[in-house]
Amino acid sequence: MKKKIVLVIAFFVTLIASAQEAKQELPLQYGATNVGKRQDAAMQKFRDNRLGEFIHWGLYAIPGGEWNGKVYNGAAEWLKSWAKVPSDEWMALMKQWNPVKFDARQWAKMAKDMGVRYVKITTKHHEGFCLWPSKYTKYTVANTPYKKDILGEIVKAYNAEGIDVHFYFSVMDWSHPDYRYDIKSEADSIAFRRFLTFTDNQLKELATRYPTVKDFWFDGTWDSSIKKNGWWTAHVEKTLKELVPGVTINSRLRADDYGKRHFDSNGRLMGDYESGYERRLPDPVKDLKVTQWDWEACMTIPENQWGYHKDWSLSYVKTPLEVIDRIVHAVSMGGNMVVNFGPQADGDFRAEEKALATSLGRWMSQYGEAIYGCDYAGWAKQDWGYYTRKGQDVFMVVFNRPYTKQLLVKTPKGTQIVGAHLLHGGSLQVVETARNEYNVSMPLVEPGEPFVIKLQIKEEKGAADKYRDALT
Repeated sequence: MKKKIVLVIAFFVTLIASAQEAKQELPLQYGATNVGKRQDAAMQKFRDNRLGEFIHWGLYAIPGGEWNGKVYNGAAEWLKSWAKVPSDEWMALMKQWNPVKFDARQWAKMAKDMGVRYVKITTKHHEGFCLWPSKYTKYTVANTPYKKDILGEIVKAYNAEGIDVHFYFSVMDWSHPDYRYDIKSEADSIAFRRFLTFTDNQLKELATRYPTVKDFWFDGTWDSSIKKNGWWTAHVEKTLKELVPGVTINSRLRADDYGKRHFDSNGRLMGDYESGYERRLPDPVKDLKVTQWDWEACMTIPENQWGYHKDWSLSYVKTPLEVIDRIVHAVSMGGNMVVNFGPQADGDFRAEEKALATSLGRWMSQYGEAIYGCDYAGWAKQDWGYYTRKGQDVFMVVFNRPYTKQLLVKTPKGTQIVGAHLLHGGSLQVVETARNEYNVSMPLVEPGEPFVIKLQIKEEKGAADKYRDALT
């Protein structure tokens, strides 16, 4: 009997020791630099902006998804890879780069009218072509018929409209002979060190040449070569934050000591916000963990394209209402949304993109109060749409109209709804139906589009409960 007791005690001691060991964090030199969300003014501005525009523009806009008479369904900016085009042949497209219809002021005005608060522009995509006259490579706008500094024009024009400019930057560079997908030899290591120095120089160049940049959004960082050099990703984050005080950095840049990306080996977010949500969104019920950190999603209009592709019929094209739904979905979970545009080689936007921008702008001008500066409300998700919250203001963004003509609202404990009205409209009836449950009536005249109801709430801790639990 005593032996059994000893064994049981030993078993539990082992369990406790194992649990304690599991809680011990790995010592990391290159892990997360922030504990929790950044709360400084620059990060709050990033968070409050909520809606951004993504622009993918590079040499890939010239062939527009077609090479040697064959149209490729894959993403246009990856055409060099899909069609297996040699680098020198691809970079020869620079001779055709002359976007005569490009007008940065018109781009910025379209963005302003669309309601976006920031823009992310591809300074350099995987192909290696730079939209600024970098002194570290010959593959730049300076060596094209156009010659002018496109990036500089964009920064100036968007800033003049009060729009923050973020820089997309691909670390992976198909044009550079020293880039390596993996490090398998000493020669690889030496070459890749040269490449990292080259990349350092370009990033410092961007940060000092355009000091109003607010964010660096990194891409092309998934290869083993980067994961084996987590020290460098931490170094880049530190360097850019020293050069541009307040600048934000996305999680795609980072790898830790063990090659973990986005989140380090202790489960902490690296960078200032998670940037893993590309063409997808978290589940609004199951994935509430994302509300614990800042995050940003980015989306395409045609499902399969970022850069300009001449044939949008090859993939599904989202409607303006679908785009609005995704914007609200992101904000309702405490995230930002960036909507992508792929300008044509001549510098103009296709008609479908202009029409989308107009639709988004019209909706945002009427309902943007439920988007800008808003966050996760913490209320139970309902089938009619989404909640967002700003301070004491709770917004219901209604997408699905119930046949009952009543919108069910379940409030957190101690929260009462004392009034509701259409945003920029009249009052709506509110009826308490059960403990922490209300019906908000639909408007008599349905708006015919997703609309917003603003709730007046009263929060009281320890308020008297007039309801009795069922005896079961």
